[in-house]
Amino acid sequence: MIPHDRKTLAPGIPDECFIRGPVPMTKEEIRTVALAKGKLFPGAVVYDLGSGTGSIAIEAALLACRGQVFAYEKNPAAVALIEQNKERFGVSNLQVIPAEAPDGLEHLPLAHTVFIGGSGGRLEEILQKSLTQLHPGGRIVMDAITVETLATGLGFAKAHGLRAEAVTVSVSRLEEIGSYHMWKALNPVHIITLTLEV
Repeated sequence: MIPHDRKTLAPGIPDECFIRGPVPMTKEEIRTVALAKGKLFPGAVVYDLGSGTGSIAIEAALLACRGQVFAYEKNPAAVALIEQNKERFGVSNLQVIPAEAPDGLEHLPLAHTVFIGGSGGRLEEILQKSLTQLHPGGRIVMDAITVETLATGLGFAKAHGLRAEAVTVSVSRLEEIGSYHMWKALNPVHIITLTLEV
């Protein structure tokens, strides 16, 4: 278990702290920006849809320490990883739901923030159901690799009168190659934030 004696209040847990396996994980720098866009607070209700290893859900549970976090994941191997990471970080306010989003979202308490990772080809449906489950003033934060996913998010915002914001995050990490150092670029990621204004 990760000790909490020097717990920080800012997102950005190093990638190597998570149990990984072959399941995709939102990288530290992308996760940090996405969580900042989510505007979490201690009592927030948060959904993490398409949770993967649970890195977003774990950090959200630490930030929304008096709230509730629901991690949706359909891949059994990924569900097992989320449970392992939940135990590793000692979070008790995270519930792992082994299902495909958005099935059953209507049974959860209304969310203040919804993070969308993987959508399994059901992005429009996930966005629609998430919107009906969102508190006024709540946010939907999407990570997108493709321009098509970005366009879907922006189109949904326009069609439903949501305030939309999008940023592209490009990260390069310094790596040691023999006696030299060079930058290694990661894939750029679009982060789209949709806000249901009061």
